[in-house]
Amino acid sequence: MLKKTEAQQQEFELVSIESLVPSGHLLRKIDQAVEFGFIRDRVKHLYCEDNGRPALDPVVLFKLLLLGYLYGVRSERQLMREVEVNVAYRWFLGLRLRDQAPDASTLSQNRRRRFTESTIYQEIFDQIVELAVSKGLASGTVLYTDSTHLKANANKNKYDVAEV
Repeated sequence: MLKKTEAQQQEFELVSIESLVPSGHLLRKIDQAVEFGFIRDRVKHLYCEDNGRPALDPVVLFKLLLLGYLYGVRSERQLMREVEVNVAYRWFLGLRLRDQAPDASTLSQNRRRRFTESTIYQEIFDQIVELAVSKGLASGTVLYTDSTHLKANANKNKYDVAEV
């Protein structure tokens, strides 16, 4: 018998975000293996203690960058759209279902202004890799590279050099 499904989107349900993320999910494994709190100490010197509006937690900021890297989301705007709808991403970032995702400009402005003159990205990445290796999540014995061949988009005759 064919039955029409009734729309249930307006019903209230009591659910925890914890129960919506599968126990074997990659982000759960990363969260168990890596204590991200070290990030706050590493970037403290880049923040003003007594001036300005409250900043986005740097742990959330770097977790966002990690999500983009892990899942191949290259656009900051697209990453924020993914955070809006992906429960596992929200769980990993510590966001509730009703919390607004950070604005994409927060990522780009921190990258352009706060972290541009430092090696903090590399330092934090290195420490996360070291933690992953120590917990057995990575071995460092396999190297993956991207050797995609792309046709060059160059034309030697496109630009005329004017003599001065």
